Amino acid sequence: MVSEPERVAWGRGAEALLDAAERLLVSEGRDGLTTRRVARAAGVNQGLVYHHFGSLEELMLAVLERFTERLIERQREMYARDVPFRDKWLEAMGYMEADLAAGYPKVWLELQALGWNRPELRSRVIGVNEAWRSVLREAFSKARDEYGLTEQQLPLEAAVSVVMTFTRGGDVERLSGISTGHAELLRWFDAWLLALEQGREVRDGDGD
Repeated sequence: MVSEPERVAWGRGAEALLDAAERLLVSEGRDGLTTRRVARAAGVNQGLVYHHFGSLEELMLAVLERFTERLIERQREMYARDVPFRDKWLEAMGYMEADLAAGYPKVWLELQALGWNRPELRSRVIGVNEAWRSVLREAFSKARDEYGLTEQQLPLEAAVSVVMTFTRGGDVERLSGISTGHAELLRWFDAWLLALEQGREVRDGDGD
């Protein structure tokens, strides 16, 4: 029987390893990550990496999933607010810069690349992708209702895929020092949302 203090200590050890691995993945990438370096950065015995996670790859996946959970919770809270969808979209686009600075895209892309030749890892990374798509499906479904659009006018899966491919592609380019056309694309999308917002206001005004 594991005592409560032992359970708490176990949890703290795992969190310390996750924190350390996240910092190393962000600062140095996959090539800078070893069980020894993670353990040293966490201030724990190297054997605890295997005790808690079983392997270095499992630790990295846990880092990605924990990081994702934090950001998805933030996104769901933001999209749940009672403000126009355009306001939420602009806020979400602002988060892209914050997340890039925090290192989230780098962690995700490191694990995605690792999974290209590792099916057992790939399925977990696909799960992260699907978690984000779920958030976007819910957000765009509400936006479609808000703007009075049909599935034909705004196909849900197509809209989600456009956003996913734009954001992931944008992350790859910005991590490579490329930002050509990004601001223009965001302005174009915002202009489209503004037109929808104005159309909604006219429609609601006609109904009064």
